[in-house]
Amino acid sequence: MNKEAEFFNFSQIKKRVILNQQQQKAILHTDGPLLLLASPGSGKTTTIIIKIGYLIKEKGVNPKRIKAVTFSKASAMDMKERFNSFFPMIPQVDFSTIHSLAFEVIREYFRKTNTSFQLIEGIQPLERNQLTLNKKIILKEIYNNLVGENITDDQLEELMSYTSLLKNKLIPEELWSTVKCQIPMAEKIVQEYELFKRTRGTVRLVDYDDMLTIANQVFEEDSEFLRTYQQRYDYVLTDESQDTSLVQHAIIEKLVCNHRNLCVVADDDQSIYTWRAADPKYLLDFKQVYPEAVILMMEQNYRSSKDIVDVANQFIQQNKHRYNKQMFTDNPSYQPIQLKRLADYQNQSKYLIREISQLDNYREVAILYRNHSSSISLMNDFDRAGIPFYIKDSNSHFFSHWVVQDILNFMRISYNDSRTDILEKIHTKFNGYITKQQMKDLKKINNKQSCFDNLLQYINLKDYQIKQLQKCKSLFQEMNGMAPLQVIRLIRESLGYEKALEKLSERYGFNLDHLLDILNTLEEIATTLDTMEEFAGRLQYLEKKMKESKFGKHKNVVTFSTLHSSKGLEFTRVYMIDLVEGIIPSKEETRSKEQGKEELIEEAVRLFYVGMTRAKLHLELLSYEIKNGKLVNESRFVGGVRSIMSPKKEKKMKHGLNGKMDTSSTAIKEEEQLYVGMEIKHPVFGQGEIILLDREQFEIRFEAGVKKLSLKTCLEMGLLEAV
Repeated sequence: MNKEAEFFNFSQIKKRVILNQQQQKAILHTDGPLLLLASPGSGKTTTIIIKIGYLIKEKGVNPKRIKAVTFSKASAMDMKERFNSFFPMIPQVDFSTIHSLAFEVIREYFRKTNTSFQLIEGIQPLERNQLTLNKKIILKEIYNNLVGENITDDQLEELMSYTSLLKNKLIPEELWSTVKCQIPMAEKIVQEYELFKRTRGTVRLVDYDDMLTIANQVFEEDSEFLRTYQQRYDYVLTDESQDTSLVQHAIIEKLVCNHRNLCVVADDDQSIYTWRAADPKYLLDFKQVYPEAVILMMEQNYRSSKDIVDVANQFIQQNKHRYNKQMFTDNPSYQPIQLKRLADYQNQSKYLIREISQLDNYREVAILYRNHSSSISLMNDFDRAGIPFYIKDSNSHFFSHWVVQDILNFMRISYNDSRTDILEKIHTKFNGYITKQQMKDLKKINNKQSCFDNLLQYINLKDYQIKQLQKCKSLFQEMNGMAPLQVIRLIRESLGYEKALEKLSERYGFNLDHLLDILNTLEEIATTLDTMEEFAGRLQYLEKKMKESKFGKHKNVVTFSTLHSSKGLEFTRVYMIDLVEGIIPSKEETRSKEQGKEELIEEAVRLFYVGMTRAKLHLELLSYEIKNGKLVNESRFVGGVRSIMSPKKEKKMKHGLNGKMDTSSTAIKEEEQLYVGMEIKHPVFGQGEIILLDREQFEIRFEAGVKKLSLKTCLEMGLLEAV
C-alpha cells in the first residue's frame, strides 16, 4: 500500500467518510494553483479539511505555514472545529475570514508607520460625542446636510451597499457616477464620507471595506511589507470563493504570487452576491490569472434525492456563463418535486401550517423566501398556530420602517388630535394639503386643542384646504373605535395615504410594490384584532418574538430563511414560497433580460438553484394566482422546473415559461359587458356574482367568499366568462 492509500485509510478519515476519486485528486494536488469547483452537497468542506491534513501529515508542512481563508466567521469556526475532530493531534491551522486577514495586515502596517486608526463599524457608540465616529451615523448626518431630509432605513441600507460596491470592485472615484444608485446625491455623499474619514483629526477612521482596500494598497505599494506576509505562508486555501469580491481576490493574488500554491474552492453556480460585489467572472477567468492551474470538478451530490438532483442539474444549465458541470447523485429517488399553485396569497401560510403541523421533527423543515418581508406574515401565522420557528439572519427593520410608523402615527392622531408633533410626521402623507409653512405656524400655537381646529381657526388657509381639513378631521374621528383592519383601509384609501406613497416613490425612487407589501402585511396582522391598542401591542409582541427566535436555532423549530441566507444549509423538507413573477425573477431582472443583459437574470437562476439544492428528500415550490386582489403570474422558474419534469405536459399547461395565461374565446373583454348582480365564471374561484363594480376594481361573491379583483387585469387577460 502506497503512502497516499495509507493516508486515505487513516482511521479518523475512513470511519467518517469515504472519499471519491475527484475528492482524492483534489487532496493529492498540492503544488501550484488549483480551482476546485464543488457542486452543492459534494463534500467540499470535508475535502478542504482532509487536504490540509494531508499537507501536514504526508507532505510535512508546518501547520503555521498554511492559511485557510473563508467568507464568514461561522464558516471559519465550522472548519476549525471539523479539522480538530478529524485531526485532534495536529496543532491548530490558521483559519480566518478575509476581513480578519486584512485587519491583521493594516494593524501591522499602521503600527510600522506610527499611524493611529479607529474602527467605525461593528461598534455601538455609548456617548453623545461618540456618535459621529459610527459609520451609519456619519452617513446619516452627511445625507441630512446635503439632501435636507432624514434618511430612511431602506435608503441607508442601499447607500451602504453602494459604498461597499465601489470599494470592493476597486472602482476609481472618477467612475463612481457610472454605478447606479437610487439615493439622491449618492456620489457626493460618498465623497464627503471619504473626506470626513481622512480629515477627522490625527486618527484615521476605517470601516470594514477600508480594511480590504487599504490592505490591498499596502501590498501593492510596499513590496518589503508584502514580502513578510508572502514568507509566512507556503500554502493558501480559500473557500466559498464565488462570494469573493475583486479586492479580496487581489489580496490573495498578491499573497501567493511567489509560490502560487493556491487552492480555490468555489461553485460558480452558487454565486448569488453580486449586489455585495462578489464576481463570478473571476472564477471563469481563473486560467487567465493562473495559466498553469488545474481545474477539478466535484459533481457528485451526497445530500439530495435523485429526483431533486436531476431536475436542479438541468435547471442550472439554462445559464450560459458557467463551467459545464453535470451534477449527479447515487442517492435513490424518493418523490418528485411538488409544484403547488394556490388560489390566493393568503392561503400560503394556511397551507404550510396544515402540512407542517402534522410533522414531529420541525428541525428538518425550512421555509425559504426571497424577501425578508415574507417572514413577518409567516411569523404572525405560525405564532398563532403554536408552531415554533427560528428566523435565520432575522431583520427587524420591518417594525421600524417608516410606513409602519406612519400607520401607527395616524392611529395616534385618531386618539389625540392635539399632538402637533405627531401630525408633523404625517402631514404631507394624507390629503389635508397642509404646507410646511402652515405646519410651522401651527407648532407655535400651544393651547392643547385639536390640531384641525387650530388650523381651521388660526392658520391662513385656501378654500379647498378648509373643506379637505374638515373632511380629514371627521375621518380621524371615525377611526376611533373602528377595528384596526378598517382603520388601515381608511388610511390607505379615504385619507389618500396610498396615493401619497405613489408620489413619494416617483420622487425618491422607492419600490412602491415593497411599500404596498408592508401595508398588506399590516392588514394581515390586523385581521383578527378588535382594537388599535391590540394592533400596536401585536406589532410589539412580534418584534420581540423575532428577536427571541434567534435563540431557538438548536431547538425543535421550523427554520425561516431568505434564499441568500440558506446557502450552506440542508434540510429534509424544504418549501420555497412566493414563487411569482416580480419577486423571483424581480421586475429589474426581467427588464435586464429583455434588454439583452443576462447577468441579473442568471443570478436569479442561481439563487433559485441554491434554494432547490438545500432539500434532501422533500422539495415543494409554492406560487399563487391572486395577491391583494390582483392576478399574479407564476414564476417562469417554476414553469421551467415543470417543463423539465414533464416536457409534454408543460406544453398543455395554461401557464408556460413566460407565466402568461391562455384566454377563452368567450371571455368578457369590455367593461360595459359587466353589471352588479351578473353571474360570472373565474378560472380560479369558479362561479360567482358581482356585488360591487367601479372603474378600478370590483367585488365578486364566490362560494369561497368575497374577492376584490382588479377590473383592468381581468378584462385584459380574459379571465371572466358570463354564466
